[in-house]
Amino acid sequence: MANSITLAKNYVALLDEVYKEAALTSVLDSDPTGMRQGANAHEILIQKLSMDGLADYSRNSGYVKGNVKLEWETVQFNYDRGRMFEVDSMDDEETIKTAFGRLSGEFVRTKVAPEGDAFTFAQLASETGISKVAEGATLSTGQGVMDAITAGAGQMDEDEVPQDQRYLFITPTLHNLIKQMDTTKSREMLDTFAGVIRVPQSRFYTAIDLYDGVDHSGTTGQVNESAGYFVKATAGKDINFMIVHKPAVIKFNKHTASNIITPDANQHSDGYIQKYRKYGLVDAYENKRAGIYLHHKAA
Repeated sequence: MANSITLAKNYVALLDEVYKEAALTSVLDSDPTGMRQGANAHEILIQKLSMDGLADYSRNSGYVKGNVKLEWETVQFNYDRGRMFEVDSMDDEETIKTAFGRLSGEFVRTKVAPEGDAFTFAQLASETGISKVAEGATLSTGQGVMDAITAGAGQMDEDEVPQDQRYLFITPTLHNLIKQMDTTKSREMLDTFAGVIRVPQSRFYTAIDLYDGVDHSGTTGQVNESAGYFVKATAGKDINFMIVHKPAVIKFNKHTASNIITPDANQHSDGYIQKYRKYGLVDAYENKRAGIYLHHKAA
C-alpha cells in the first residue's frame, strides 16, 4: 500500500520532546530514582516505605523502639506497543526531504501521545481502591461541575491526601462551563490545583481496547484493526474529570526507541524505515490509591 503523505512539517529530531508537549499525562511521569531493574527483563522494582506510629514515652525506660521497613515491590510492565513505517526515497526526494520528517513528528503527536494518555487514564480508572463517584452522572452546568469537583477534593481531604501536586484532568466542555461562570469561587477552586489539564473526550475513558494492528476482517465477528490505535471498550464510560495526586501514580517509560534506517542500509527496498516502540508501566501505589478520584458518566 502506498504511503499517504499529507502534512507539511520539517523533521523533528527530538521525538521525546514532541511527546512531552503532546502528551497530556506527561506531568505524571515518575522519578526513576525510586525504581530499579527487576530480576527479569519485563519487571521493575518499586520502593515501598512503611513505619510504625507513635507510642507512649516512659520516664523510666524512655522510647519504645519502632520499625521502619523499606521494601522493593516487583511490578510487571503493562504497555508494549510499536510500529514500523517505510517511505520510498523518491517520495521523500519529491517532497523536498520533508515526507520522512512529517511522518516522525506527526506519528508521535497524533497517534503515540493520544494513545498513551488514553491508556494512562483507563489504567488508573481501573485500579481497585481509588475514590470515585457513587453513580455515573452527566454534568451540564458550571455549578454542577464545581460541586462535583469540590466533592472529589473533599474526599481526598478526608483521606488525608496532601493538597500539593494534585492535578485536575477535565474535558474542555466541562472546563468551559466553569470558566463561563467567571466568579471568585470558580477561579479560587481551579487555583487550588497544581495544574488544570484539558483532556479531549476522545482519549478520556474508563476502559479502552488497543487495536493490535492486524486485519481480522476475514474472521467472523472481527474487524480490520490494521490501522492500529485504540477505541473505547464496550464496558468503558466517558470520564468527566479525574483528580490525581502525582505521588500516587507509577508512570515510567523504560524503553522508547525511534530507529531510523536509511535507504543504503535497507536490504529490502530503496526507502527510509522508521521504527518506533514504547515500553513501560502505568500503575498506582497500593497504599496511595486514595490519591486518585474518578468522576464519569453513566454507561
